[in-house]
Amino acid sequence: MNLHTSRRRFLSGLAAGCAFPAPTLLAQSEQVETKTERNISSFRMHRWQDHFDSLKNGVILSDTTSRMLQYWSEDGTVAKIYPTSVPLSDDLTRLGYTRVVRKVDGPSWRPTPSMKKRNPEWPDYVGPGPENPLGTHALYLSWQYYRIHGTNDTRKIGRRSSNGCIGLYNRQIAELFAFAKVGTQVKLI
Repeated sequence: MNLHTSRRRFLSGLAAGCAFPAPTLLAQSEQVETKTERNISSFRMHRWQDHFDSLKNGVILSDTTSRMLQYWSEDGTVAKIYPTSVPLSDDLTRLGYTRVVRKVDGPSWRPTPSMKKRNPEWPDYVGPGPENPLGTHALYLSWQYYRIHGTNDTRKIGRRSSNGCIGLYNRQIAELFAFAKVGTQVKLI
């Protein structure tokens, strides 16, 4: 028996073993599959070209149904996806085109008049820090009172939990904050 034949036999035996796993492995994988639930979320990836004419200044697309935000850099070399929190209800949700008009590292927070009316017990002002609802960074949009910001309450991500803003984990808003600039195009769908 030559060396070539031995390698062939070895590799074909190895391939056969991978194609037909031992019964115990097969039984284990069947158990895992029955415990796995189907993904019933509405997550879907988007192409920037379907929403923007160009990548000028970079673009942010926030899908309020999927509860995710996508970012593309102006030169197209950076593409990121982040899970988000979204507004509590449709009447608090604003959809359409806007842009980043201001960036704040360590934002302070004041409830809007309508928020204060709904929640009179809320404070009038919260300075930067761990109790701030805007988290560590905020991208202010051209729409009054609307922001893309961080949150210190990580339970909110993936849920309808905001009063109109889009929330991200603090570490992820810090990353997006570094990529985005004043003038970045934004669309909420």
